[in-house]
Amino acid sequence: MSFSAISQRFFQHPVWLVGFRPFFILSFVSGALLPVLWFLVFSNYLTLNSGLTPRQWHAHEMFFGFGWAVLGGFLLTSTKNWVKIRGYHGAILFVLVILWFVDRLAFLLPSACPAALIVLLHNAFLLTILALLLWTLIANRKNDAYPENWLFIVGLPLFLLSKNLILSSEYFEVGWTMALGLFRLAVVIMLERTLAQFMKAIFQVELLKNRKLNSVIRVGILVAVFEAVLPVPVAVAVLATTAILLLYRFFFWSPLKGMSRLDLGVMYVGYLSLVLSLFLECLRLLGKLNTVGDVATHTFTLLCMGLIIPAMLVRISLGHTGRKVIFTGSDKLAIYISGLGAFLRIVPPQIWPENYQAFILWSALCWTICFTLIGWRITPFLLRPRIDGKEH
Repeated sequence: MSFSAISQRFFQHPVWLVGFRPFFILSFVSGALLPVLWFLVFSNYLTLNSGLTPRQWHAHEMFFGFGWAVLGGFLLTSTKNWVKIRGYHGAILFVLVILWFVDRLAFLLPSACPAALIVLLHNAFLLTILALLLWTLIANRKNDAYPENWLFIVGLPLFLLSKNLILSSEYFEVGWTMALGLFRLAVVIMLERTLAQFMKAIFQVELLKNRKLNSVIRVGILVAVFEAVLPVPVAVAVLATTAILLLYRFFFWSPLKGMSRLDLGVMYVGYLSLVLSLFLECLRLLGKLNTVGDVATHTFTLLCMGLIIPAMLVRISLGHTGRKVIFTGSDKLAIYISGLGAFLRIVPPQIWPENYQAFILWSALCWTICFTLIGWRITPFLLRPRIDGKEH
């Protein structure tokens, strides 16, 4: 068999047919491993030779390792519904996966390597995937079913800026708050679209759709991306106002009905966690949040994203492989364990600060269990063809 034939056969494997397939597998792996690696680094069992502080590495890897495995897989797949074209697949998808690994492995390079080379290796994945996504959204703008996707066109390039600011010791604060804010923006847009769709399909309930209210919330979340460079009073005003508007809208979104089901309930809990994290961030900026650990950040990353993402990975993986979306007992257990991990990371350290290191470990192990359980069940589906006979 010729090299060309082998190559063609390789790229026709189901894992390379749609973006969510390889990147969700990377989400399972990174979600299970990165928190434990962070514990080892935090506890000085593992030493970084990259020249970064432990916090820089942790923020970078959770946002741009785990976070962008999830977001990248989601966005590469969503274009099929948004602009009615097939997402990137085959060799291009394979290259993106390799570049994702290159970003991780670049931390292992000796400090004597040229700085320009290290910068290139760290940015190759994000530069490439952003170029592909932006080209898709901009070139097919007329066919876009969602006018508010202009927020992605504006927001996605900011990820590149925030990534490199995180890798800079001088501007780390600006970088990680930008990354946090951009993921908040992605969550807000996702909740608006999916909750309305699911509540209508399952309960025949129409959620409140107030264009002005939704627009103000989105703009507020976008402006909050720059909280670290805004005057503190302005940043607090933006964050607090947006949180209040989000909370107001929440009560018109049938929360009691939605929370009667686990698959929808985690999204509502995630919504409230987003609101709470915004209020806590106001207190942090004002210097009035005297907690052990960054409670404001972890309320969003561990409680909001930590609940929404596992459910999203299950839902998309099943639905886009032609399977009925059913959350098994192991899926539900995984989500509960993720929630327990958030609780252990946020609450007990305030009561027993002397055991802070132990709580970080227990929280990390909860993520390991969560993503291992989901990955063990879902990964085989991602490696096989759709069961409904469709190609992708």
